[in-house]
Parts: sequence; structure tokens; C-alpha cells
Amino acid sequence: MTRYSATSELAMRYFQVPVDEAFDTPRYNVAPGTDLEAFRAGDDTPAAFQPMFWGFRPKPVQDGPRPINARAEKVASSPYFRSAIAHRRCIVLADGWYEWRKTDDGKQPYYITLGEDAPQDILMMAGIWEPTSDGGACCAIITEPASERLAHIHDRKPLVLDAECRWDWLDPELTERDAIRAATVRLSPDAFIHYPVSTRVNRPVEDDAGLIKPSK
Repeated sequence: MTRYSATSELAMRYFQVPVDEAFDTPRYNVAPGTDLEAFRAGDDTPAAFQPMFWGFRPKPVQDGPRPINARAEKVASSPYFRSAIAHRRCIVLADGWYEWRKTDDGKQPYYITLGEDAPQDILMMAGIWEPTSDGGACCAIITEPASERLAHIHDRKPLVLDAECRWDWLDPELTERDAIRAATVRLSPDAFIHYPVSTRVNRPVEDDAGLIKPSK
């Protein structure tokens, strides 16, 4: 995943939430097990900013797994996720993400991002979150089957929201499965572009703008 657009600017424009500019440092290789820049419903406001550890574990579970993704098809019925999808949904901002296509020569990484004519300038990935015992939060990104446009690279993709539904997605009053499903508006598959990039992205220590340049 990448997030190189300024979080502080996006936070004000899309959520009317002030965020310290320290969170604007570009990230070109965001790995699981690190913090994501996320937005959830605030205690007294429609939205609040909170860094969240990328790896979900319900608070009552002490030693369970830490999945980074939750399948859209099962998130509402899974005992591990169903409380969070009903009561603790979040939005993770990203400029793009990486997927790996299997080839005869190994796995080729691709970068998937928004095209110039996309209706919004940032990806809003649908997520769920859980408070942690240290006062922080952890999260998982919801995934779904890839569209025909992307399925040749990987069979799944993050659930990317149309920005118009962001308030409904965060709304803690929206708790019923059918109501959540009806309010979830996906960004059109036509908004995405993709291209192969360097295998340097396979190494989490690599983190520079060259990672998202098309490979030769």
C-alpha cells in the first residue's frame, strides 16, 4: 500500500478533522504490522483521526491471529469480525496498493492506483477496527473479489469506497447488516489503472517514490 498524499490536507477536505502535519510523511511501502492512517466515528463528532495497527484482533482475544484483511463475503457472519463491522467501521486512506501476479518467472508486482479521470483523488479503503488494551486501535481492510479489470493480476482487491458514502460507512448508528450493505457504495472499477513495478517493493525496507514507477 502507499500513502504519499498529505494526510492533514485530506483529513480537512474529506472529514473536517485536523491532523498534525507529522503524519504527512510520504509512505511508498506500507507493510502489515505498521500503523495506518485511518478515520473512525468520533466520540462526539462524525469522524476522528486515529493511527491503527494493521493487524486485527478483537479485544477479548488475547492470543488469537492478527489478520490484515477481512473477506466482505463473511465479515458480517464471522465471530471474529461481526461486532466490528456492525459497530466499528473505519476508512483507511491510500494512494494505491500492490498486488502480485503469478508468472512463469515468479511473482510480478503491480501497482494499482487511481487514473487521472477518477471521480476522487484518494482511495478510501473500507476497514474495521478494534480498541487495544494500550488505548490504541488495530484494524483490518475489507477485501472482495477483484473486478474483471484487475482479476488477471489477483483474484481479490480492497473494498474501495466512493467518497460520497464515507459518512454512512462511519456512522455508528448504522448497525444492521442489510442497512450497511445498502449504504456501501463502491468506487467504479473504471477509476483504477495498473502497471508492473520493480520487485524492490518485495523488501519492506525499500520506501521511496521509485517503487511506483513503471518497470521496464
